Amino acid sequence: MNETPNIVVAALYHFARFERFADLQAPLTQICEDNGIVGTLLLASEGINGTIAGTREGIDSILSYIRSQPEFAELEHKESFADKLPFYRLKVRLKKEIVAMGVPETDPTKIVGTYVEPEDWNDLIDDPDTVVIDTRNDYEIKVGTFKNAINPETDAFREFPDWVKRNENLLKGKKIAMFCTGGIRCEKSTAYVKSLGYDDVFHLKGGILKYLENVPQEESTWDGECFVFDERVAVKHGLELGDHKLCRACRHPLSPEDLRSDKFIAGISCHNCYDQYTDEDRQRFAERQKQSELAAKRGKRHIGDDTVKKLRASKKQDNA
Repeated sequence: MNETPNIVVAALYHFARFERFADLQAPLTQICEDNGIVGTLLLASEGINGTIAGTREGIDSILSYIRSQPEFAELEHKESFADKLPFYRLKVRLKKEIVAMGVPETDPTKIVGTYVEPEDWNDLIDDPDTVVIDTRNDYEIKVGTFKNAINPETDAFREFPDWVKRNENLLKGKKIAMFCTGGIRCEKSTAYVKSLGYDDVFHLKGGILKYLENVPQEESTWDGECFVFDERVAVKHGLELGDHKLCRACRHPLSPEDLRSDKFIAGISCHNCYDQYTDEDRQRFAERQKQSELAAKRGKRHIGDDTVKKLRASKKQDNA
């Protein structure tokens, strides 16, 4: 019998007017470090967003501290579990937006779409008068999405407002149902769409993760797995670990079929990035992979330098 995973993964966000966000960075970092927490937390004048992992006691302490701030007293979070820490380090960062859409006047605390509980989502998206839109990026959608959902084919969330403007004929006079991984992008996207004058705008409460947790697989209209931004890569129904792996060169998720490609070399390349990097780049990746494997044999994690990340950023700006 498998032991119950002892690592708690908590995804959280909350929109609120939070002008003193910079003042929270140091104490929040300290309490996370004191409790052995890893992951990323983003702070901005519009609120807090992030995913963190640690022991049950550690996560409870952090959530209690965040909720002790008056602005975040009503903070909700979603939990899943892992056998090992899905992040290498802790980052508590200050940002202009907790989810970057690039339309600063969009304010989910003033206007937002109608929340739809996961148990009611199927009825909404089965309605022929409903347009279902996946607000995530293209590489996420390829891992899995709801049946018949529209893929805006964006590389970054900042591209979403332009897509909406270009597709007025598709949206006009329809119910508009949007979804994302945990709900935060939908908060922003529904607020933006409603600001344009659309009335019947809905979004999945708690996002895909809550749907996969609450809706039985036999009743599900979800197809595939759900990409997550940590070392688990993807999760399935019941939030069980998925089958996708991560390309360590370009950070794209890879299916079991992708892993069989001739262009896939562990830690060095995959079919997405094989032609993007030079031989010198691949030599660096190969050395990093070697060090990672040696560290694994010693029972340690090899974080390595930021070579891969810097190279990837030079090829393509990351606005996700």
